[in-house]
Amino acid sequence: MIGNYLRLVKFSHTLFAMPFALASFFMALQETENPLSWRLLVLVVAAMVFARNAAMAFNRYIDREIDRKNPRTLKREIPAGILRARAVLVFVALNSLLFMGAAFMINPLCFALSPVALAVILGYSLTKRFTALCHLILGVGLSLAPLGAWLAVTGTFHPVPVLLSFSVLFWVSGFDIIYALQDEEFDKDSRLHSIPATIGKKRSLQVSSLLHAASFGFLVAVTILSGAGKTGIIGTSLFGLLLLYQHLIISPRDLSRVNISFFTTNGIASLLWATLFITGILTGT
Repeated sequence: MIGNYLRLVKFSHTLFAMPFALASFFMALQETENPLSWRLLVLVVAAMVFARNAAMAFNRYIDREIDRKNPRTLKREIPAGILRARAVLVFVALNSLLFMGAAFMINPLCFALSPVALAVILGYSLTKRFTALCHLILGVGLSLAPLGAWLAVTGTFHPVPVLLSFSVLFWVSGFDIIYALQDEEFDKDSRLHSIPATIGKKRSLQVSSLLHAASFGFLVAVTILSGAGKTGIIGTSLFGLLLLYQHLIISPRDLSRVNISFFTTNGIASLLWATLFITGILTGT
């Protein structure tokens, strides 16, 4: 049963935003010169997991009828009858409450902002019904992770984590456009909105490339301003190369490697960058 829920929310994809949150967490520790609090670190990770669980499960619940009509998503847990829709909705509510509980235990500011964060990450699931900018809204949702981790440590806003959040926003938006290429025709037929359904595959890939270029630019700025050293610079350079790689293996005529681009490359990119960036932050090398 637990495995069904883990597959429902694609728990392994937590790797996408979690490394950026951890990088922001350790960057904030260095900025404030606070000692590492394992309690706070566990709360930050738990809040991220609960928020993402709620968002993904709500997306599956809201899209259950759409998923039944799309051959690519027909085997997802709700349309396949593996999980009942009502049980998934209870799962959403439970994880939302746990997220707010974790935020409450972190600090008053995080708790006060937790309903706003929930509104963004849950509201995303409705957006493809009325706007092709849904990819950017997904990006906004995931971009809250590094900002939230910084606020958990400091309780105050700062320009550097905001820049990191912009990097995540454009990175996520760019790879979500690539992923949406698979459903271009289905979205058109179903009157759903996406950038591929609006402007086609070729121009969508161009938009995705521009978004990823912007993401890399913001990440370079973060690396310089944070003092992550040569190790951080290496991590950011590798991240940029992996962004380039995923665009080299995808073309409007060949989408066979979309999953490699979306899942494998981006997972490796975020984990590798965060590992080297955090090492640079902690060692100053």
